Order: sequence, then C-alpha cells, then structure tokens
Amino acid sequence: MPLLDVRDLSVAFDTDEGRVDVIDQVNLQLESGETLGVVGESGCGKSVTALAIMGLLPRPSGRITNGQIVLDNQDLLSKHLDERRRVRGRRISMIFQEPMTALNPVQRIGKQLVESVQLHRPDVGKDESLEECVKILEQVGISEPEQRLMDYPHQLSGGMRQRVMIAMALIHVPDILIADEPTTALDVTIQAQILELIAKLQQENGMAVIFITHDLAVIAELADRVSVMYAGRVVEQSTVTELFSAPLHPYTQGLLNSIPKLEGTPKTQLETIPGLVPSYDEMPSGCRFRNRCNHAQTLCGDRVPSLESESNTHHVACHYWGNLSERIQ
Repeated sequence: MPLLDVRDLSVAFDTDEGRVDVIDQVNLQLESGETLGVVGESGCGKSVTALAIMGLLPRPSGRITNGQIVLDNQDLLSKHLDERRRVRGRRISMIFQEPMTALNPVQRIGKQLVESVQLHRPDVGKDESLEECVKILEQVGISEPEQRLMDYPHQLSGGMRQRVMIAMALIHVPDILIADEPTTALDVTIQAQILELIAKLQQENGMAVIFITHDLAVIAELADRVSVMYAGRVVEQSTVTELFSAPLHPYTQGLLNSIPKLEGTPKTQLETIPGLVPSYDEMPSGCRFRNRCNHAQTLCGDRVPSLESESNTHHVACHYWGNLSERIQ
C-alpha cells in the first residue's frame, strides 16, 4: 500500500464562461521515502494537482469533482475540513514556486515561522517555538538565524527566501514534501544548493518527496519515478531509468529530444514540439496531444487513451505505442 495514492483525481474551475475541467482522471502513487518527479510544460496541471492534494485550491472557483486522495489508507476528501487542515503542514507540506508571494511581505520571518509551529502545536510556548525556528533555519543553511528571524522577506535574497520556505515546510518533519519548482528564478549555483539541501533533508528525515518541475535534468538527478503530465492528464509513468532510456509517449519523446546534447552538431536548430498546450476551454477530443503529434490518427480524436502497461513499472497513455507495425520510434 503506497503512502499516498491519488486516484482518478479531477479538478474543475468556475469561470465567467462556465465550468472548465482542468485536471482529468489523474493517478499518482508515492511510496515512503521515494521521490516522484512530475514533469511537463507550463500549464499542464502540475501545480493544480499539488494544490488539490494540499487542499489549497482557490475558493470558491476551484473544486475537486472526482477521485480520492488516500493517505495511509484514509481518504482525505472524506474528512472534515478541520481534519484536513491538521494534515496540511503536519503530514504533507509544500514548498511553493515563488517564495516572495508565498511569504507575507509585512510580517517578519520569525513571526511567520512561529505561527506555523503554534498552528499545529498550540501547547508549545513562544520561547520554545523560537528555539525550534532557529534550529530549522540552521538546518537549511541560513547563517545568523537569530538575526534572520527579525528580517522581512524583502531583506533576504531569493535563495535565502527559498530556504525559509523549505524551513517552514519541514519544521514539523512531514511524511510528504511537495516541492513545486523550488528553484525557479534562482541562479544556477543557488539552484544546485537548494536541490542538494532537499536531497540531504530527505535522507535525514526519511520523508517522501513529490518534485514538480519542467527541468528533466533535475528529474534525472533526484527522482526515483516520473509521471509526465500533459494538458491535465498523465500520459506516461515509469522509473527514471526507463523514461530516459525508452520513452514511449510521443510527448515524452519530444521533451527529451528538445534537450541540447553535447554530442550534437554545433549551431544547429534545436528540436521542438510544434504548437502550444491547448487552453482548457478548447481541449481537443480524445487524446489531448493529438493536435501536436506526428503519429496522430483518426482513433486519437475518437477515444481517450487509457494508461496501459508496458511493464510493471512503465505505463503509457497512447493508442499506438504497443502496435509493433506502427510503434512510435
């Protein structure tokens, strides 16, 4: 039994034009201590899936319309709102994509960290909470933590703000950490430090990690398994080794082919996936990737492909991947 089992999750938003279905029948499984990478282009539904798991969809417009989010064999969606709040931050924490918008700009770092402690443990006094905050800031590599507690977010660099977000997410030592593109807008050196820090803290605390990114190089380095999302659906799931050595879905192949290669011919045009991710109110019928796929046929517009098993660890949602006469190369 996986630690976290997301089953047939669907999410919709109410807009001025009516209901828009954003996430469609997404399935994700996460084992204790492992790292699951979730990849795809911007707008494919990665962050919305994470917010749905956390119970942080914007209200009243966003809502879960179908599915289950099962943590330790208990469906969180069947729980009362107060019970879900106790899980959020305590057992499942999240590092948000942009720390400058996630942190309150008019409150000191210390107040925000102390509030996080006392929200889940109201019996802990302020002095003890401050001691814990100093320890967690030291753990995430922030120097002079006592001084940093007195700072406002704008007084910290981007890398330090992201470390504060990591500290806030880890202060309760959660079972699951969701990292939503935690290195966005950071320079390469700071990115490497943040990724190394997350891996180190995961090893020390034994937590499971869902790592959301569009950077396949990061996934190759950190993840055990990968789920590839496109336009609100999971199109391929596998181990990292299988995904990079034998991608089966044409979208996954397009993502991998677009990565510059050292052995490639200099000054040649990079490979790209034609077109754009369709808007959610104009989704094509059947396979949502068919309008950008060189292998699309009539069946692709008539029927939604289901995730089929290439092996026990490799699944793909494509009508033609297994047909040897038409197998995608």
